[in-house]
Amino acid sequence: MPDIWETSAILAKLVLYISVLGSVGLVIILVAFGDLVSPLSDRIRLKATLLAGGALAAAVLAFMLRGATLTGGADGMTDPEMIGLLWQTPVGDALVYRIAGTILIILGLFIPRVGQWIALAGGLIALWSFAQIGHVPGLEVTGVRLLLLLHLLGIAIWVGILGPLHALSRRPEHLASAATLAHQFGLAASVIVPALISAGGLMAWMLLGDLRTLATTGYGQAILIKLLLVGSVLTLAAANKLRFVPAMQTGDDKAARHLARSIEIETVVILVVMAATATLTTVLPLPN
Repeated sequence: MPDIWETSAILAKLVLYISVLGSVGLVIILVAFGDLVSPLSDRIRLKATLLAGGALAAAVLAFMLRGATLTGGADGMTDPEMIGLLWQTPVGDALVYRIAGTILIILGLFIPRVGQWIALAGGLIALWSFAQIGHVPGLEVTGVRLLLLLHLLGIAIWVGILGPLHALSRRPEHLASAATLAHQFGLAASVIVPALISAGGLMAWMLLGDLRTLATTGYGQAILIKLLLVGSVLTLAAANKLRFVPAMQTGDDKAARHLARSIEIETVVILVVMAATATLTTVLPLPN
């Protein structure tokens, strides 16, 4: 069982995942589907700003908790020697990327015209921070960091679309926009989903080395659970695309309400996947 500091580190990492992926995803949605989400643009900018601020705070806290985890006490969070040592490791590099990325997101959201591109650049920097530490970067395989970035980018887009699509689906006056947004995202998902599956599967294979470890190790079993949860999300998404979206395009507001409820379930499952990932990368060792 994880101790109090490992548990705190998992929770901080979960908040970091939610905040970074959420803020980056919303920025991407503003850039890619700005016209369709225009009724929500101010709300999306505010939410993205708050999430980026939360990501900044979570990044600093996660860095400090590394010290507490190593020393086994709260003094490790502020010990100058421990902080100095961590700063010189990839953990320090990741913190620099996260601080720079989230600040650029926040600044970009308040700058007219070119601001969205500044925010997008900041989002990519923040996502790149995850390629500095953890199990996947530790593989030291050529291109694996870019593969992880691609994987995270796909997840960010998926997370980012949920809030705006849910909000539009619950407003009858925006039914047409919701249907068009859902349809266009469905087209984009035909590329995003295979990329997500391919990147995730390849990284899992590189980490495990042997498929038998899926059943025989704690790490492998955690990945299996994560895969089952991801499969349920994809099933919900497929049902949305095949059933509810076509009905919405004909003006069926009942289908829009069904889509909104489906998105709520999808959001909960994604949060569970993120929690599993935070635990996986914090306390479970790679199989030998």
